[in-house]
Amino acid sequence: MKLKNSTPQDDGYYLAPEWQHHKQSYMMWPQRTDNWRDGAKPAQRVFAEIATKVSEYEPVTMLVSQSQYQHARHVLPENIRVIEMSYNDAWIRDIGPAYLMNRQHQVRTVNWQFNAWGGLFDGLYFPWDQDNLVAQKLSDLDRLDYYDVNFVLEGCGYQLDGEGTLLAVEESVLSEGRNGQVQKSDVESILKKYLNVSKIIWLAQGYFMDETNGDVDNLVNFVCPGEVALNWTEDRTDPMFAITHQAFRTLNGATDAKGRKLKIHKISLPRPLLATETESQGVDPVNGRLPRYAGDRLTASYINCYLANDAVILPIFDDTHDQAAIDQYQQLFPKRKIEPVYTRELLLGGGNIHSIILGVPD
Repeated sequence: MKLKNSTPQDDGYYLAPEWQHHKQSYMMWPQRTDNWRDGAKPAQRVFAEIATKVSEYEPVTMLVSQSQYQHARHVLPENIRVIEMSYNDAWIRDIGPAYLMNRQHQVRTVNWQFNAWGGLFDGLYFPWDQDNLVAQKLSDLDRLDYYDVNFVLEGCGYQLDGEGTLLAVEESVLSEGRNGQVQKSDVESILKKYLNVSKIIWLAQGYFMDETNGDVDNLVNFVCPGEVALNWTEDRTDPMFAITHQAFRTLNGATDAKGRKLKIHKISLPRPLLATETESQGVDPVNGRLPRYAGDRLTASYINCYLANDAVILPIFDDTHDQAAIDQYQQLFPKRKIEPVYTRELLLGGGNIHSIILGVPD
């Protein structure tokens, strides 16, 4: 049911942090041949691998189009629920609802608007009308009351600690293509009302050449209240050097909603990964979709992981930094099993593990 004349801030609901125990999680089956190469079959194999790993820790539902239903049902394990739904692309974190809870662990959602990360100004595909209905569909499917907000925002665009602090990237959340020319103070008011936070820490830039304008989940995430993991490089020739060092200075000089200085864990970036000519040619060029070019830098980041119940589903890239990232995440989450997945195919589509899974808290 749509809630009117109140906000989560009024009603005592707040965004559940990433480490909250999940009742279930949702994913969406990729199929766009103008985004996923070779008929989306390589990406589908990675989605299936990730869904299978996640399903060992929490129930998984895969949303699938009518044309792909039988195929997905055939290749996915029987314990993964498969439900037919209309949508435009597979980025459930960005197009699904934001799950809120109160102190009694009752759950509601916030349904933001979605316009493919920039609409007709600098969005990544058209149309996006079916994506923009998914949040309400999932709220209805699970019989959850929801707040409907006339503001474009994606789930990859913010990170929260569950104690009143929010991290966001200015060039993403404040981008003109999402909501036109907006004042930061007005955006802060919306975030505070509908995610029930009291402190917002703004970072200037996200990942270099990130086609979403730099969503925060490719740069930094909370690992627990008062502690963050941040991408890092000491390579001065890498454009990420300036971005990560600027982010460090901002985070190091900030305090959270509880007045704490943040503890920052530096996670070394993998070497720069670039799309190949073969990978580029495997994507169908279609009017209205951002083309994929050979030489495009991929947004490879260990930060873009998913915290399943009792596990961390961690992207790896066949890189010399992989093992160090696995070891660091094991230290950060000693009670969780680290489940590495090779995710180059996800990078080629424009995202990573965190972007394609949405956990429902309980």
